[in-house]
Amino acid sequence: MNTVISIIVGIFILGIIIVFHEFGHFLMCKMYDVAVPQFFVGFGPKLCSFKKGETVFSIRLLPFGGACQMASPQDPDVDPDRTINSKKPLIKLCIYLAGPAFNFILAFLVSLIVIGFVGYDAPKVIRATEGGPAYEAGIRPGDIITGYNDMSVHLGRELAVELRYHEIDGSPIEITYERDGQEYSTVFTPKYNRLYKLGFSYMVDSSRATIKDAVKDGAMYEAGIRTDDIIVAVNGTPISTGNELYDYVGHYPFTADPIVLTIERNGVKSDYTVIPKMIEDYDAGLAFNSNYRSEVSGLDVIKYSFYELRYNIVGTVKSLVMLFTGRLSTDDVGGPVRVVEELDNTIAATEDEGAFIVLMNLINWIIVLSANLGVMNLLPLPAIDGGRILLALIELVRRKALPPEKEGIVHLVGVIMFLIIAILIFFKDILRLFV
Repeated sequence: MNTVISIIVGIFILGIIIVFHEFGHFLMCKMYDVAVPQFFVGFGPKLCSFKKGETVFSIRLLPFGGACQMASPQDPDVDPDRTINSKKPLIKLCIYLAGPAFNFILAFLVSLIVIGFVGYDAPKVIRATEGGPAYEAGIRPGDIITGYNDMSVHLGRELAVELRYHEIDGSPIEITYERDGQEYSTVFTPKYNRLYKLGFSYMVDSSRATIKDAVKDGAMYEAGIRTDDIIVAVNGTPISTGNELYDYVGHYPFTADPIVLTIERNGVKSDYTVIPKMIEDYDAGLAFNSNYRSEVSGLDVIKYSFYELRYNIVGTVKSLVMLFTGRLSTDDVGGPVRVVEELDNTIAATEDEGAFIVLMNLINWIIVLSANLGVMNLLPLPAIDGGRILLALIELVRRKALPPEKEGIVHLVGVIMFLIIAILIFFKDILRLFV
């Protein structure tokens, strides 16, 4: 039943994001008198449609994508002065930029709802190991991290993502933190370690020991355990919370000997034998919150909604950079099927916390996907807004537009390319469900 609900919710969320994106284009077209013959959500055969003014609005069978179809010279019934090709390059830029801009506006508006109701993930120190580098430098549990090296920190997830992209090495770390309203700054050097590890992260708190990240080449991942699985026992010892898991590991550090983890996934418990790996790394002796939220009110809601939007935009850009530089694999790329799968995991992981928390988590997906779509559409690739923006900029510089037929060929090649990529991603997502 959860999967059916997830599919419906996924279609609804994607529909909202697509409509908002295309409405941005539509609004600018109306402002600059560009005719819009069709406005549709989805692709393929029409499910329903109606005409208002000169525009036919429709919903189509395949709920992926949509379009605000602007008039071109090939439209015989449109005044040539009302085609997109007849407009100056600056007007074209405004029209093409409006779609991504509206995605960012939507993400910000939804952030206001989420932050207003459940708050933000304060980057609060939850553990500073006595005798560790951070502790010796003066950092204590309860401190709020406000800066990490040259980066300002406002959300715990910002720092978590930074540490994922730039792992701690032997270089000195400068941390700015706040305590009792006063700001302090300290510098320390991480400690070199040779430890047996399982390759995962979790929250050290009173919540269940849910795996937040199972490293792809880690011992846990190789044993078949995945992100969002829940550890409920280690070698037969029951584990109820992240705190209990932390205490257990403190008393019984991992060695080369195999351990048996009892994992709960979608309500089903299974045992996995994991052989820890010797890892050489550097440790700051510091853990911070990147999940649980603190309530805010007034203007702070607006402030942290902006930081939420910025986090999602920057995170998308960093992920793209890592993908193109080979630091992320194609296994990290997903399409609509992957989105539904993640929505299903979200519902399963939070349904015990009540309908309100499930709703907030699902609404949060609008922020993530809308910001993601806004960034992706700014990429300078044919057939999407970024490609059209690039052509408008070229036209602005050379003071001459690309001939419509040549521009059409460029975008046709882009459409074919994206269809091939979409099909490959779709089948890869389907295969993931059975592997």
